[in-house]
Amino acid sequence: MPHLTASANARRIAGGEQLGFGVPGYAHPLLAPAEWAELARPGTPLHWAVLNIANGPGSRPDPHCLEAAGRLRNARERALHGEAPDDTVRASGGRLLGHLDLAHGERPFDELVADARSFIDWYRIGGFYLARCPAERAELPAVRRLTGTLHALLAESDSADGGGRLVLGHGTHPYPGYAEAADQLVTFQGPWTDYRWSQVAEWTADYPPERFAHFVHGVPRTHLEEAVRVARWQGAGTIFFTDRNDRDGRSGQSDPFAALPSYWDEIVSRIGPGISE
Repeated sequence: MPHLTASANARRIAGGEQLGFGVPGYAHPLLAPAEWAELARPGTPLHWAVLNIANGPGSRPDPHCLEAAGRLRNARERALHGEAPDDTVRASGGRLLGHLDLAHGERPFDELVADARSFIDWYRIGGFYLARCPAERAELPAVRRLTGTLHALLAESDSADGGGRLVLGHGTHPYPGYAEAADQLVTFQGPWTDYRWSQVAEWTADYPPERFAHFVHGVPRTHLEEAVRVARWQGAGTIFFTDRNDRDGRSGQSDPFAALPSYWDEIVSRIGPGISE
């Protein structure tokens, strides 16, 4: 078992808390049709998935992305309105998030808001994933200003039920104040060789598991159970694990999270209610 600094809260939930998937962003639906189809499949414990057309919403609506967004939105609606009463994870999640690249605080506020409006108008997204989000204390006021504006935009939208969802893609533990700026923080993104020996920040003990997400690539099938155990022990409620790596010839993608892991069905069955045929 890895050496971890686990919170008391994490230890309490280590055996029974339901995990779900957060998908950092599959490839374009033309390149990854199976991936996008799986997100709408009944029984998939999906919390949210990120739509990223061209490092943002693109310059105009993409018909293939519109179709994929519609399928995912319809799957969520069916769960919420009782057509899939056992699909409790999707009923509480299953949102499509628009990808906003903060470039570690370098992108102008007005440019980010314009991208956010395009995502809402074109794809009726249910929240935003703020990629490359700063993690330092000095950048927190600017991030708070942005997330406050995004929450207001989502509240005005008829597609973001419950006010929408904001996820900060730090990829590491940020200054603790960021926990109050959004709904969820990605506090780990990296390889299994680092994750299995990682330590959780002590301040995370003040928050429930649904406030944290972990994305791990290069997880061998033989270590999948251990990886799930690490996530539970560290108090993460949302995960995405894959056996793919940064340069994976099998998928033709340099992004390890752009395609399904080879053990997708196994991990869905392991952490979710099971796959319905």
